[in-house]
Amino acid sequence: MTEEEKDLLLKDLCSRLPYGVKCHFKYGSAEGDITLSCIDNNVARFEYGWHGRFHVSIDANYIKPYLRPMSSMTEEEYNFIYNGHAIFWIIEDYCNKHHLDYRGLIEKGLAIEVTKENNPYK
Repeated sequence: MTEEEKDLLLKDLCSRLPYGVKCHFKYGSAEGDITLSCIDNNVARFEYGWHGRFHVSIDANYIKPYLRPMSSMTEEEYNFIYNGHAIFWIIEDYCNKHHLDYRGLIEKGLAIEVTKENNPYK
């Protein structure tokens, strides 16, 4: 993983924290799905069931967010974004809140695509 990719993943995860971003983590023998609760410097912190508190480096080898591809937008979401709401910060917040992958993390292997069968946000 390049430094540029690590920075992109860190920036993305930080911007999604207020919206309950779900992630898959794997570290040693521990693996599962979590809701990210805190990022401290370059470290993701979260609770993991009876295992207690975990922390892993922000690295796609250890943690990946579940995101929806832009192509999965509903008609309502598409209309909100593309019909007169072109102010960048509104779009960015809207995409973060709706877990849309506007940075292309899925294609880069830095995020997991949400599908009907694999949707931790339901």
